[in-house]
Amino acid sequence: MGHRWDPIAPPVTGLVRPVHVDPTGRRGPTRGQARGAKWRSVGPGLVVPAHVADDLVEQRILEAASRAGPRSVVTAWAALRLHGGGFFDGLARDGRTRLPVPIAANGERLGSDDAILVVRLTVPPDEVVEIHGIRCAVPERALFDEMRRIGGAREMAVAAGAACAGQLTSLHRMALYRSTRRWYRDVRVVGRALDMAVEDCRSPQEDRFRMIWEYDAGWGRPLRNHPVLDLDGRLVAVPDLLDPVRGVVGEYAGADHRDIDQHESDIAREAALRAVGLEYVEVVGRDLYRADRVTQRMREAQSRARQLPCLWQLGPPPSPTLDEILDARDRSSDARWLDPGSDPNQITSLDGR
Repeated sequence: MGHRWDPIAPPVTGLVRPVHVDPTGRRGPTRGQARGAKWRSVGPGLVVPAHVADDLVEQRILEAASRAGPRSVVTAWAALRLHGGGFFDGLARDGRTRLPVPIAANGERLGSDDAILVVRLTVPPDEVVEIHGIRCAVPERALFDEMRRIGGAREMAVAAGAACAGQLTSLHRMALYRSTRRWYRDVRVVGRALDMAVEDCRSPQEDRFRMIWEYDAGWGRPLRNHPVLDLDGRLVAVPDLLDPVRGVVGEYAGADHRDIDQHESDIAREAALRAVGLEYVEVVGRDLYRADRVTQRMREAQSRARQLPCLWQLGPPPSPTLDEILDARDRSSDARWLDPGSDPNQITSLDGR
């Protein structure tokens, strides 16, 4: 099982496609049966067995898509999830509130509700693929729509970084996509946000810390997840953020850092970095809403770093690059958009189709 904060979602199997209520009872439950305890309604005339929960975000997406009609296309965060983006979990930033599934109606008569957000845009055929039997937008179009859905340059850039972390696309590929879609609405706004994005932050929260570092503190773009070695070439750490001129590293401590073993490792890591002459700034989730608090810590760390000897050096940059990874994946399969983790035929169909 992958880590909770793994940017690549685990493969999904066992999804159950909703069925229509059938007055004959042959291809689905009758209306009377559908009202019973053995079935759960997912929309007008559509049900799944009651034991099928919608806790799994992919099941929730499938249920929403089943209501939308054959021409509709799942897009934005939901399509990015189907492509394997682990950070696109269908929840708001509070980690609890469910987001409605964004669907481009593409001519279908469809209205928004708590489960579906209708996108009044057309997704052309060359931007549509099938995953789990669901028509969804290709990663570049899905990310473009997600950035438009979010609004706000910083959060748009965070979404781009999350898609890159999940190896769904790259900033280079998004730039090419944007250059060939100049007539799309909001293309300039998305372009400005892409200029703010980076590919190599390991989580959205780490990326939000990077934004404070770069734009609120005015320190410029830090190195991200770059190895730090001692003068003998031994690995000291791979900090989240690093300013090699100021001699300051930044670390985001998520909820998993409260684990006693992880906390012990964090303390040792901080000591190791300070021992070679690097100062340390740690933030938690609540700090990201207080940029002034974080920038004050950064200034204090910079002041302390001036007193430390420089006993460290930069290691080689991580490799391969994201574009190299994506290009190699493309070469390994003639069908670039196949879902490598699952087979659409594994969806359970209750009506025999």
